[in-house]
Amino acid sequence: MSNTQPLLEVRNLRVEFPTRRGTLVALNDVSFDIHPGEVLGVVGESGAGKSMTGAAIIGLLEPPGRIAGGTISLGGKRIDNLSPNEMRPIRGRQIGAIFQDPLTTLNPLYTVGRQLVETMTTHLPVTPAEARRKAIEWLELVGIPAAAQRIDSYPHEFSGGMRQRVVIALALCAEPKLIVADEPTTALDVSIQAQVIALLKTLAREKGTAMMLVTHDMGVIAETADRVAVMYAGRIVEIGAVRQVVKHPSHPYTIGLMGSIPPITHRLERMQQIEGAMPRLSAIPRGCAYNPRCPQVFERCRMDRPELMPAGETRAACWLYDAASEQGVLKAAQDA
Repeated sequence: MSNTQPLLEVRNLRVEFPTRRGTLVALNDVSFDIHPGEVLGVVGESGAGKSMTGAAIIGLLEPPGRIAGGTISLGGKRIDNLSPNEMRPIRGRQIGAIFQDPLTTLNPLYTVGRQLVETMTTHLPVTPAEARRKAIEWLELVGIPAAAQRIDSYPHEFSGGMRQRVVIALALCAEPKLIVADEPTTALDVSIQAQVIALLKTLAREKGTAMMLVTHDMGVIAETADRVAVMYAGRIVEIGAVRQVVKHPSHPYTIGLMGSIPPITHRLERMQQIEGAMPRLSAIPRGCAYNPRCPQVFERCRMDRPELMPAGETRAACWLYDAASEQGVLKAAQDA
């Protein structure tokens, strides 16, 4: 996978929100790649910038949000500087989006079948009859019972979980090269979650579909993703193979996140927790944004912002892994 050309390349992405009190920086210097057939999981607390990153890639930033720096390329072609009219045909055909709230995606005035058929006839060389047949197949794949009978139902005639399955079918039916999935299984029960996760994995493996999977659920990440990026205060603080990040996290924030997951092998009297809260965009501290909450903070953390650097099998934005710093030397000695 690493030998192929990345399908999605995000470089030094910066997203700003101008306000009367100044400019808020929602994403700051975010860079990553996703290769064909690869699933990149993106995790972090609410407000970390996960959904904002997805919205920037899709070209659906809410005004006054704007891309103020960096580049986004899909298949070698830059897309962050395209106009809304130029971006519209790319969404759906090349980039599929699965949003957390299905009511923001589905048109309440059209049947789900019409929405699926229109998406496929717009982006694929199929007749309306072929598109309708495929629409029924997609609805069956995502777990809609009696799909042939439900295809002419309206969104309000489905439950919340059923609507979410329709949204997933809508995102997948044009067979896009990239899927940006923002909490795609939140509204689904466990059995349907497993079915949808299996479908997403099959698409990645057999169709070569690349996927950015935004979720709070580490179980979904562990089951689905190949790599995982951990975000904090608008930046990636650690990125690497999912097994390494989950089993051997390097950044203190990632260590705290993984420590908050209850083990299944034994009972804990008290769950580990990260003290404090994510900083507001208007009050991101100098240096490493995590420094007020970090149990291993030292003076340099409060002054200088670390970039991603090698940290064992992953890359982490943490001065503990800087060989030039005294703490980095101590950390290396402890690991040895």
